[in-house]
Amino acid sequence: MFSKVLVANRGEIAVRVIRACRELGVTTVAVYSELDREALHVRLADEAYALGGQTAAESYINLDRMLEVISESGADAVHPGYGFFSENADFARAITELGVTFIGPPPEAIEVMGDKISAREAAERVGVFGVPGTTELITNPQQVLDFGSEHGWPVAIKAAYGGGGRGMKVVADADAVEAAIESAQREALAYFGRDEIYMERYLSNPRHVEVQVLADAHGTCLSLGTRDCSAQRRHQKLIEEAPAPGIDQSILDAMGQAAIDVAIGCGYTNAGTVEFLYEDGAFYYLEMNTRLQVEHPVTELVTGIDLVEQQLRVASGEALSFGADDIEMRGHAIEIRINAEDPAEGAFLPSPGPINKLVAADGFGTRFDTGYESGDEISQFYDNLVGKLCVWGSDRDTAIRRAVRALDEMVIEGVATTIPADRAILTADAFVANEHSTNWVENTLDLTGVRSAASAAPESEEPLVERTVPVEVDGRRFDVKMWVPEQAAAAAAPAPQRRSAAASSSSASGGGSGAVTAPMQGTIVGLKVEVGDTVSAGDAVVVLEAMKMENSIDADIDGTVVEIAVAEGDSVGAGDLLVKIEA
Repeated sequence: MFSKVLVANRGEIAVRVIRACRELGVTTVAVYSELDREALHVRLADEAYALGGQTAAESYINLDRMLEVISESGADAVHPGYGFFSENADFARAITELGVTFIGPPPEAIEVMGDKISAREAAERVGVFGVPGTTELITNPQQVLDFGSEHGWPVAIKAAYGGGGRGMKVVADADAVEAAIESAQREALAYFGRDEIYMERYLSNPRHVEVQVLADAHGTCLSLGTRDCSAQRRHQKLIEEAPAPGIDQSILDAMGQAAIDVAIGCGYTNAGTVEFLYEDGAFYYLEMNTRLQVEHPVTELVTGIDLVEQQLRVASGEALSFGADDIEMRGHAIEIRINAEDPAEGAFLPSPGPINKLVAADGFGTRFDTGYESGDEISQFYDNLVGKLCVWGSDRDTAIRRAVRALDEMVIEGVATTIPADRAILTADAFVANEHSTNWVENTLDLTGVRSAASAAPESEEPLVERTVPVEVDGRRFDVKMWVPEQAAAAAAPAPQRRSAAASSSSASGGGSGAVTAPMQGTIVGLKVEVGDTVSAGDAVVVLEAMKMENSIDADIDGTVVEIAVAEGDSVGAGDLLVKIEA
């Protein structure tokens, strides 16, 4: 086993890995940006090093600085978590060249499966096929137009070097092609550092089912069962469950074998996930994620297998200590992603800001994985996941009831969250009856009146007289406990901030006035109008990126654009004027 593991990530997944390492007696090293100086993963690690910068590009995906820190820390292994460098073959190869172990698959497997086009080809070589699609990158809109004419609309444009719904746009018809290409490339570049895209036929009402695989370096590759991830918005998962319900066992077994075939075919080791789309009794290969998935806890809950522990053991050269016959699925598990977003009746608007109070649900079969505590802040520059509420039940109905109970116990104040939408999903007849699909939340579920009001916790009456202050020495972080005067401690404590939930995906405070304002903090990535243009209420005028998601901000009245108050690349706050329209 390793002596020191550096976790090249932040938030919930960094905390998850740090805890697993500590249980195995492994020293942990955290890394942090300027914004994460006092983050939970930093507080929990044995050591911590500053990356500098604020955005992901300046910090967590700054390859040169990350490699420097790995060397400085003396770590003998690196766990990438998910996102950031987790599916970056160059990163894995650079670590290996330093003599440090990458806790994940070989760089060659990442390259094959990380490129979604070569991944399709690799799957087809072992007899596993996806929906109709191309093996060529999109270089001009005409390719999409030709594909749509041949195979029919809608068409999915997807990031070739990404996953998780980032950089994916569904094109309904020929008129939307150019805008979709531009948006997909922007998101892919922002989240994965590369903007290559490809396309495939978009199924209308599929289920999203994935298989967890685990492979060691001694020739053993196992399937640890399925997960259903069909409750999604913007092609990003909201609720996941294991095992996938309502599908004939013979089909699930075939999926499991197909996943094993794909993993073996690309020389895979460590934990990975093979994803499929399922519709009308048939399943189609979608992609392979060469990393630990966000939703891995539901597999852990039904199998009793700690996947992060297994990742560490496999990477250290150990053989799996169990076989296929030893894996027993017990009961049903559900994971609910609680994001800092206002459901806003289906608009799902990011809500960065301070968490004034966080009290996690508890009880039998209940688990909450998070990277935050009361007093921490959700930054606009990173993913908006507050935490993952996971429950286990003896059957699906029990798990659903337990999930609803646990959601009702959650207390998160200071930011808007998706909890009201999560509850609406879990209690909807279609979800309970397992009749939902990947587009059900956006196209069918009635979220009228479903909003989240961000509230602030009252300021504590107990004055602070003892503080732990982070100090950096040569880029390494140390926590120093200090006693300070009572008044100084109180003055240093951050005052609670109040935020109001955004009203809709269009102008948050325009109210028909023609003053289109920002519904949230973010960055302007696109202007859809010019001064003098005539617009109608509902027309997109600005594209605002917040927490790596693009949001279309719309006109609130019919009229003429008389002022544009922002430019592409500008950072804006909630309520800032973007565009002025006169009737």
